[in-house]
Amino acid sequence: MKTTATLLFSSLLLAGPALAADYKVDPAHTTVVFEVGHLQVSTLLGRFNEFEGDYHFDGDNPGAAKARFTIQAESIDTNHEDRDKHLRSPDFFDVRQYPTLDFESTGYEGDKDGGKLAGNLTVHGVTKPVTFDVQFIGEGDDPWGGYRNGFNAQAEIKRSDFGMSYGLPGVGDDITIRLFVEGIRQ
Repeated sequence: MKTTATLLFSSLLLAGPALAADYKVDPAHTTVVFEVGHLQVSTLLGRFNEFEGDYHFDGDNPGAAKARFTIQAESIDTNHEDRDKHLRSPDFFDVRQYPTLDFESTGYEGDKDGGKLAGNLTVHGVTKPVTFDVQFIGEGDDPWGGYRNGFNAQAEIKRSDFGMSYGLPGVGDDITIRLFVEGIRQ
């Protein structure tokens, strides 16, 4: 789930204005969500409510994009208080020992409209390579005198790869992370 937030941030990096610029993720207009199967009969949705990130994008050289994203594990929200408490416990995220989920990009392949953003995702103290499919949504001036752009990103991970295997197979191993990112040019 922490991975989800990280991936969303990475998506923002990939699509920017034609000029090289640094962006800060706007948490009020960014969403980090995840999907996981439950008992092989339904899909559970969740989100992380607290995160921060920044990215650099050069429209003339998309391969030079860089992104960093940090999610607060404690902010997990599945719209069920008891479940969220269990997800914060050592059975899953163990938020006291591993308070954040972190993503740092290592490369981008594609163009301004979309591509693949690779990076290292750290969840539950384990770091693994992850690749997000990124789609540029748009860019432009905002009503407050700033400039923004936005991306959607998606990645698939296995939670067991990050040392979280409690409840398998009832709670699915395959996690889809979706990021809906809006960044403010700095």
